[in-house]
Amino acid sequence: MLRVDFVTHPGFNVLSLSMLTVFEFANLAGETPAYEVRLVSEGGGPVRGSMGVVVETAAMDESACDTLIIAGATGIAVPSPALVGLLRRAPDRYRRVVATCTGAFLLAEAGLLDGRRATTHWLYARELANRFPKIKVEDDRIFIGDGPVWTSAGATAGIDLALALVEQDLGAEISRTIAKQMVVYHRRAGGQSQFSELLDLEPKSDRIQKALTYARRNLQTPLSVPQLAQAANLSPRQFSRAFQAETGQSPAKAVERIRVEAARLMMEQSRHPIEVVARETGFADRDRMRRAFLRTFGQPPQAIRRAATGDAIDIRSSTIEA
Repeated sequence: MLRVDFVTHPGFNVLSLSMLTVFEFANLAGETPAYEVRLVSEGGGPVRGSMGVVVETAAMDESACDTLIIAGATGIAVPSPALVGLLRRAPDRYRRVVATCTGAFLLAEAGLLDGRRATTHWLYARELANRFPKIKVEDDRIFIGDGPVWTSAGATAGIDLALALVEQDLGAEISRTIAKQMVVYHRRAGGQSQFSELLDLEPKSDRIQKALTYARRNLQTPLSVPQLAQAANLSPRQFSRAFQAETGQSPAKAVERIRVEAARLMMEQSRHPIEVVARETGFADRDRMRRAFLRTFGQPPQAIRRAATGDAIDIRSSTIEA
């Protein structure tokens, strides 16, 4: 049985606990339980998290076990010197060391991310990079596994990371079964973007939101201004003016961003050739899609695909040490 120690600390984000459900369902999936999960803290006893939720914990000790997971916080947690010391020694006792969301700052304080690729919630990624310049911070990743050290973005990204850990331990089929039972999309690729263009645009009226939803569902069509205006029940002139006022950009620019997001997601979750991705997401050809990717991400589509594929290879090729 693989023991998982989940480290809590004052103010830890209660949502972080949701990833433990992945291990719970993994135990139900086999004939015998695969994981023993413990809630631990620096000194043991009750620990108050966000929203006033209190959990009972065991004290961290020096016994060896499989995986250590550091809970994130609603802000940047400030660890005690004693906790930093315990984390610094963690690689000698644990096969994997994991941090969700801003828990990456605790690993960084312990020096465990030096020279490694890491991510965190996009809101705090720049702060992580500025405070710890030895870390290769990638602010637009759902999760990253760099050797035995794993980090994830914020909120529900911890579930994606936990599914990846189970996939590494027990195989892809069990991981997919767990995702289905939890009613979540099967593990998003680690290289997938943290951002959503539809959320970022934030239209203020239902009419403009309706046009954006129509665009997302009809990417293979030209999506001209008259077409979008009709979906919004406005004249083309009224639509263009209202769209610019509510989103801060032109309809053409917004449509390109939505196409790019859809193309990126398709590349990360499938093996379709670039030409097929370009056609399915409404780009006339791969060259036009390439130019759009360079404008949006500063990288061509092939680089995005390599990053996502590299994360998947790391997950599959890692093995459990005896």
